[in-house]
Amino acid sequence: MCFSILLCYFCYVHLFRPGASIFQDLASGDAPLASSVVPFSESNHRELASKGSVTMADRDGKAPAWTSSAAMDVDAEVVIVGAGIAGLATALALRRVGVGMSPGGVLVLERHAELRSTGAALTIFPNGWFALRALGVAHKLTSRYDAFETSRVTTLETGATQVFRFAGRKSSGDDVRVRPMHRKALLEALAEELPPGTMRFSSRLVSIDCEGSPEIAVLRLDDGTVIRSKVLIGCDGVHSVVAQWLGMSEPASSGRSAVRGLSVYQDGHNLKQELRQFLAEGLRAGMVPISDTDIYWFLVNNTIPEEKEAGTDPEKILRQVTDNLGKNMPAEYLDVARHSDSGNLSWAPLLYRHPWAILTGKAARGAVTVAGDAFHPMTPDMAQGGCSALEDAVVLARALSRASTPADGVAAYVSERRGRAAWMVAGAYLSGWVQQGGTNVQGVRGYMVRLFRDWIFYRFLFPRLADTMWFNCGELVEPTDEEGKSHSE
Repeated sequence: MCFSILLCYFCYVHLFRPGASIFQDLASGDAPLASSVVPFSESNHRELASKGSVTMADRDGKAPAWTSSAAMDVDAEVVIVGAGIAGLATALALRRVGVGMSPGGVLVLERHAELRSTGAALTIFPNGWFALRALGVAHKLTSRYDAFETSRVTTLETGATQVFRFAGRKSSGDDVRVRPMHRKALLEALAEELPPGTMRFSSRLVSIDCEGSPEIAVLRLDDGTVIRSKVLIGCDGVHSVVAQWLGMSEPASSGRSAVRGLSVYQDGHNLKQELRQFLAEGLRAGMVPISDTDIYWFLVNNTIPEEKEAGTDPEKILRQVTDNLGKNMPAEYLDVARHSDSGNLSWAPLLYRHPWAILTGKAARGAVTVAGDAFHPMTPDMAQGGCSALEDAVVLARALSRASTPADGVAAYVSERRGRAAWMVAGAYLSGWVQQGGTNVQGVRGYMVRLFRDWIFYRFLFPRLADTMWFNCGELVEPTDEEGKSHSE
């Protein structure tokens, strides 16, 4: 009861307060095309959404040029925008349940020229492993990455250290444990299971239309290609084109930013297999080994003007960590930071979508929906961005395979995911805000937040939050008995 009251209070103050494939009747391709391209801007995307057309344009407001020589017309059963974790997992999940099995049935559009390695590393918690097991790829990764179960948190102001288990109040199995890994390894494990031709790289979506037929989404790419699809799934990240077309609210700033890096010790390191965290006023730093040579590290700070000045320059970012923000961090942490691979160093604001907007927003229109960060962007404080995207993939594919129409499947998916997604966003925000001692909170109020963190949060609330990381999204296909009958029959 106490936990519920505290959580509701924090959520209110800091979040809610104002401030048989079903696709065999694929259309023949005679749906009318959009007659014009409408320049995109943040001020008009809701108006465009109501009319059924959103177009991405260059920053100067002009529609990008199309290369007519590469233009073509394509029909697909399902189009997924974005070849990140959510996009590839969704494509694989659909394949596992038999949706879009025909050639060209499922098409994944990626605007980059290859699989993205942005983010360098991530941690997969038990809920992510349950989803990967349902997708049939967990075994490819558990054999490569060692698990860890504890986090050692040191408050630099007092020198006090607390140790807690990520298992919360649960017990761990052999494969369902917490494991950090290279982000690209996860992407490759998913991509390897997809048939050739599923992914189309260097494909930038510029417009979405549904004119002529509400059951067909008409997409245009920057090379002039026109794609007609019965189902459209936006897995295109925090600033999703599909989410904007649906009319979802823009992500909000948490007031915090994060530097993230991957450090390489060619001769190996001697760090223990655990997450080390260091807390200071307005700062939270951490590091965790990924392999015998690689260490993932981060520094979360209250957003400062120097972030814009540093931009994407790895030397400037690292200098801010070692000479400014993190100069009082322990020597072992600074040594890890100085070993950073410059190609995997980033500094970016932490954004999230308000839980209320997730619960009530327009996450679907007909057979168009979103998944992953496009649906529920969250701060990384519970390491649930990738895990929740994997959950989305399993639930969405299962819903589509069971529904009588694509629209019904999408509606069932959104209904099932809204509550959990909103809860994870709220929990991540609460976890990060408390652990960092409050965002830009000083004086007596800041002291009270830190007291709450050190004496209540880690001892009583975090174990309950950790329990949410043990959620099992279920199997893609119901298990059958020896006679091939479903257990539900």
